[in-house]
Amino acid sequence: MFNETLTKNVIRRTAIVGSGLAGLTAAIKLKQLGHDVTVFEKSRGPGGRLAAKRVAEGSADIGAQYFTSRTPDFLPFLEEFAGSRSFNTWDGSFGFQDKEGQWQAFPDEHRYVGVPRMTAISRALSSHVNLIAETRIESLKRNSKGWRLTDTSGDEVGEFDQVIITAPPAQARDLLAQSNLPELAAELNDAVSRVLPCWAVAAQFTENPWPRHVGMRCNHRALFWVANNSSKPGRKTSDQNSEGVWWVLHANPEWTEQHVDAAPEKVTEELIAAFRELTGTTAMVTDSVAHRWLYARSEGGANPGHLWFEDHGIGLAGDWLSGGRVEGAFDSASSLVAACKDQPVSR
Repeated sequence: MFNETLTKNVIRRTAIVGSGLAGLTAAIKLKQLGHDVTVFEKSRGPGGRLAAKRVAEGSADIGAQYFTSRTPDFLPFLEEFAGSRSFNTWDGSFGFQDKEGQWQAFPDEHRYVGVPRMTAISRALSSHVNLIAETRIESLKRNSKGWRLTDTSGDEVGEFDQVIITAPPAQARDLLAQSNLPELAAELNDAVSRVLPCWAVAAQFTENPWPRHVGMRCNHRALFWVANNSSKPGRKTSDQNSEGVWWVLHANPEWTEQHVDAAPEKVTEELIAAFRELTGTTAMVTDSVAHRWLYARSEGGANPGHLWFEDHGIGLAGDWLSGGRVEGAFDSASSLVAACKDQPVSR
């Protein structure tokens, strides 16, 4: 147990697993407090669900579509560490379908997106931290000096006083179970079922298939959300891009679960057909790309903000612990840092 008194000038060594918004927020805030922080990311770069796919003449946001700012500290944090040019407001008409299928207007509020893609925010934030990419942490092992981390290649990647896990709950649970921490893994059993999968398809149309809205929450057998990616700031619009207009189509969880192992080509075909059914468009599709999110959207439930196991020096943060929104990742990481920032270390 980390129960020795923290002496002056002792630097706490903190490992963070995952470089989405929660992981990057925690890393920056702990670094400000004097921690020696290392962020491990299994992918080639940071971002989590702040994700984009390369497409013709640009990119399409296939993960989180936008974010709001209801916490006073969120935008100032982004302005300071990502820069005001990395995001902007997404203007336009937003709608949703009621139970009768009629279109209603979304409440008015500022909606923000990364510029020129959602990943611009995470890329900018990651410049402030020590990020080790393409490294998947497989297990944590306790010794007298703290936690020793091992990756999936069997290599030890460092020794740390405390560990923050920002992976989705199913992956976090597996990591804790593989680290001989079944009691901590059990804490996540209920949370696993609350993060839902999503098939996403970006499709390029020869003309705008639905000028009425730029983003729509759907009441449809297959679709949950569709959006005009080309309407976002910093993207090429239909007037600027002779090739057409990119729309992003998100399947609903039920449809995704029924087609979770389907071929991407088949998913693309069916979701574009569903979009035609929804909008009545006959515009030709000239290009497309698909991506499967196994852990996409929090279903709801209790929102503790974060989980902090003080006796172990292990914490968990993520949007799934704080309402499921992009901003929830920031809120979760901020509350966890407040809980663990003064954790004693053993040396």
